[in-house]
Amino acid sequence: MKSTYAVYRASAIRSAVLLSVVVLLVSFTAGADDIAVADTLLEHKVMLDTLWVMIAGFLVFFMNAGFALVETGFCRGKNAVNILAKNFIVFAIASLTFWATGFALMFGDGNAFLGLAGFFLRGADNSPLIDEAYSGVYSAISWTGVPLEAKFFFQLVFAATAATIVSGAVAERIKFQAYILFAAFLVAVMYPITGHWIWGGGWLEDFMGVGFLDFAGSTVVHSVGGWAALVGAIMLGPRIGKYRKDGTANAIPGHNIALATLGGLVLWLGWFGFNPGSTMEADGAAIAHIAVTTAMAAAAGIAAATTYSWARLGTPDLSMIINGCLAGLVAITAPCDGVSIEGSVLIGLVAGVLVVESVIIFDKLRVDDPVGAISVHLVNGIWGTLAVGLFNTETGLFYGGGGKQLLVQGVGVAAVGAFTLTASFLFWGITKAILGLRVTPEEEYLGLDKSEMGLEAYPADATTPEYKAAVDV
Repeated sequence: MKSTYAVYRASAIRSAVLLSVVVLLVSFTAGADDIAVADTLLEHKVMLDTLWVMIAGFLVFFMNAGFALVETGFCRGKNAVNILAKNFIVFAIASLTFWATGFALMFGDGNAFLGLAGFFLRGADNSPLIDEAYSGVYSAISWTGVPLEAKFFFQLVFAATAATIVSGAVAERIKFQAYILFAAFLVAVMYPITGHWIWGGGWLEDFMGVGFLDFAGSTVVHSVGGWAALVGAIMLGPRIGKYRKDGTANAIPGHNIALATLGGLVLWLGWFGFNPGSTMEADGAAIAHIAVTTAMAAAAGIAAATTYSWARLGTPDLSMIINGCLAGLVAITAPCDGVSIEGSVLIGLVAGVLVVESVIIFDKLRVDDPVGAISVHLVNGIWGTLAVGLFNTETGLFYGGGGKQLLVQGVGVAAVGAFTLTASFLFWGITKAILGLRVTPEEEYLGLDKSEMGLEAYPADATTPEYKAAVDV
C-alpha cells in the first residue's frame, strides 16, 4: 500500500523491526547484559524520535507568531488589535476542538470517510509500539514510534495553521465572534474529515493503487484553509473603498511592512519544522533532504515573485516578495520528500509567478483578500499537490511514472475542494443568518479595534489626571 507517508512510514517500520530482531537474537544467544543493551537501543530510538517530533512541533507552533505579524503588518493600524487577538485565540480554539473531536475524526479507527473512535484522546493505545505490535484505536498513525501525545501535539499545530489561514483573508470586516465560531468548526469537523481521507487511512490513501500523496499538507492543511478563506471573503464582500465603480481596485496599504517582513521570516523558519518534522522520526538523511528542498523552493519563490512583480507591476513589490516566499513554501509542502533539489527549484519558480498573478486576478474578480492568503495557500496548495504528480522521482510524469499519479492528485484536490467549499458555505451561511458575519459600515470605518475590541494598538498619547494635578500644584 502506498500512502502519504509511504517512504518514511516504511523507514520507521524497518528501523523498529531491525531493532526488534536484534533484541530477539540477543535474547536467544546472549546474556542478560546484552539484552539490556538491546532494550536500551529501542528506548533511545523512541527518545530521539520523540524529541525531534516535539521540537518540530514547537517550530510549527511558533508560526502562529509569523501569521500574526504578516496579517497585522499587511492590514491597517486601526484593526491591529483585532487581528492579533484572532491569531492569539485561534490556537486555544484549535487545542480544545482538536482534542475533543478533531484528532479522533482524523486518525481514529472508523471507515473510509471519517474516524469513529478516540474522542477526547481516550481509547486503547500502546504507542510507541508500531505495525504488528500496535494495539489501539489510532491505527492510521501507528506507523510512527513516538508516544500518542507526541503524535497529537504535532498534528494539533498543523490543524491550528489551517484555521489561521482564514483569518487574513477575512480581515478588517468580519465580526470577532463569527471568526471564532468558524475556526472552531473548521478544526473540529471540516479539517479532520478531509484529513482522514488522506492521512487517516481513508479512501484517498490507496486510491487507484498509488494513493494520494501529500507529505506535509499542501492540500490537507493549506488548500483546506484556502478554500474556507475563499468562501469567507466572497460571503463578506470587499472592504469599504476597496473597489471603484468601474471595478478597478484601490490599494489599501498595510500599516507596517516591517512587521510583515519579520512575520515572513518567522514563517520561513517555522516551515523547517512543518516539512522535515513530518518524517515523525529522527531520520537524518530524510530531514536534511526535506530541509534543503524546502529552503530552495522558498528561495526560488522569492526570485520569481520579485522578477515577475517588477515586470508586471513596474516595481519589485515587497509584499509580493514576502508572499512569493510563502507561496514557494506552500507549494513544496506536499512534494518535499520525493523531489530532487532541481525539482524543488522549479516548483518554487512557478509558485512565485502564480502568487503574483493570482493576487491580480482575484482583485479583478472583486474578491478582497487583504493579505493574499487565498493566492498563497489555496492556489499554491493546489499547485504543490499537482506538482507531486509531475516531479516525484518515483511516480512523477517527468520521471517516467506516467500520468496516474497526476490523475490521483487531481481527484484528491477536487474532492477536498468540493467538500470544503460546501461545508464552508453552509456554516458561513448559518452564521450569517443567526449572528451576522460583517460589522456595520460605521464600525468598519472606525476600525475594529475601537468598535469590536475596545482597545487600540496605537492610542493617541494622553495626559493622565495625576500628571495634570501635579502640574497644577
